[in-house]
Amino acid sequence: MTKYATGTRTGNDHALAVYLELRARPASAFDEVADGLELSAEERERCRGELATLGLIEPDDPAGTRVPTVVDPDIALVRLLQCECDRLENRLAETSRAHTSLETLAGPFLRAGTAPRSEVDVEIVSDPETIRRELAGLTDSVRSCLHSMHTGSVRREDMADELEGDRRKIERGVRVRAMYSRRAGAVPEMAQHLRERAALGVELRFSAVVPMNMVLADENFALLPTDPHDPDSSAILARGPGLVRSYLALFAYCWHAATPYGDEDQAERGGGDGLSEQQRVALRMLASGIKDEQIAKNLGVSLRTVSRLLSEVMHELGAASRFEAGVKAARLGLLDGDARDPGV
Repeated sequence: MTKYATGTRTGNDHALAVYLELRARPASAFDEVADGLELSAEERERCRGELATLGLIEPDDPAGTRVPTVVDPDIALVRLLQCECDRLENRLAETSRAHTSLETLAGPFLRAGTAPRSEVDVEIVSDPETIRRELAGLTDSVRSCLHSMHTGSVRREDMADELEGDRRKIERGVRVRAMYSRRAGAVPEMAQHLRERAALGVELRFSAVVPMNMVLADENFALLPTDPHDPDSSAILARGPGLVRSYLALFAYCWHAATPYGDEDQAERGGGDGLSEQQRVALRMLASGIKDEQIAKNLGVSLRTVSRLLSEVMHELGAASRFEAGVKAARLGLLDGDARDPGV
């Protein structure tokens, strides 16, 4: 018995049986194997579709009367991972183009008056003192809501001022929301600061990955970096709902996916439906060909933690190896964020 036939089977046992027969009988046509297994027309089409989707067969004849090309599982996995890497590269390229367009809009076009300054006002600021002055002014100018995302911890010398600003805004009825990278909350001094913010009424959430630093006030002000990967880069100051509403939509998406403050333990256990957010992020990076060391760096955890996360992923997916976990993750749509609910 081969390694592919041992252990508890999950998913489509018929597809696995067909695949094993095709490997054992390389001269047999798909329908010939399906007839031998006494599969119905519906079952054989489902098997054919699943094996083709996983890249385990390359049918020469859709009718199933000729011999299909059977692909080794290792090769199929490499192809799936390469396809996912290509999709990620395309997304990064699209993001880069959008960022370039934003910088262009923030430059001569808006300043030349192609959009009314009363509607949209964008400025690139490199002076840290100007940025701090703009942020300080929000304490008194914001009317209804203040949203922020933070990739790291608050500087110790700024903590007292932030708490005082929170108190003044909340006393005026302003809704204050803040999202932090989960590793920031693991710093003892930062954890105490977050407890004090929560006690004042600030709504807090954690995420395994925070895409960038961002501050949004009402629908009229946004502060974000020109380069999300460089904390020392210049900042974009955007005023006017024409742009700020788009940033609010991004914040709302990230906020919905984040873990509410106080629920971190439950999130780490994965909730009731399997993988936690951190495990999903680690799985996607693994499937993209990223090494354990870089995964650990991206998540802000140790190599031992990465090894534990991936072991938990394999256990949750019922996989005996990382390869098998990758195949099952691809079949379930976990690699592109569109996971299907296996209970449906």
